[in-house]
Amino acid sequence: MLYHYQIETNEHDVVALTDQVKDSVEKSGVKSGLCVVYTPHTTAGLTVTSFWDPKGFEDIQDEIRRLVPTRIDFKHQHDTPQDAAGHVKSSLIGISLTFIIEDGTLLVGHSQGVYFLEFDGPRKREYYVKILSDGMER
Repeated sequence: MLYHYQIETNEHDVVALTDQVKDSVEKSGVKSGLCVVYTPHTTAGLTVTSFWDPKGFEDIQDEIRRLVPTRIDFKHQHDTPQDAAGHVKSSLIGISLTFIIEDGTLLVGHSQGVYFLEFDGPRKREYYVKILSDGMER
């Protein structure tokens, strides 16, 4: 099963996807398998992190901006310097995540959440959740 979602982001936004991903798993009826979360964007990323402290989201974006600052000397200047930096950030962070489904539940730690990271924005974005059964339904 494939589920498609659309979101609107702000500049350097962090958007929680956990509830929609868990709902997709539940709707699928799959008891055992894999869940892949994917975004088809080159200036965004997906990550898993703790949801306990919202300031942690700021830390993540701050550190990513520190590691890959927006600068005018990128060779790629298709759009803006921020866009060029976004491509590098997306390549480093990644655009997909894979999770185990067991007993019809997405296996994530008690403080883990799934998040969309915007490296450009504001933008209209999309992401997909693909549920794969391993055929070991109980």
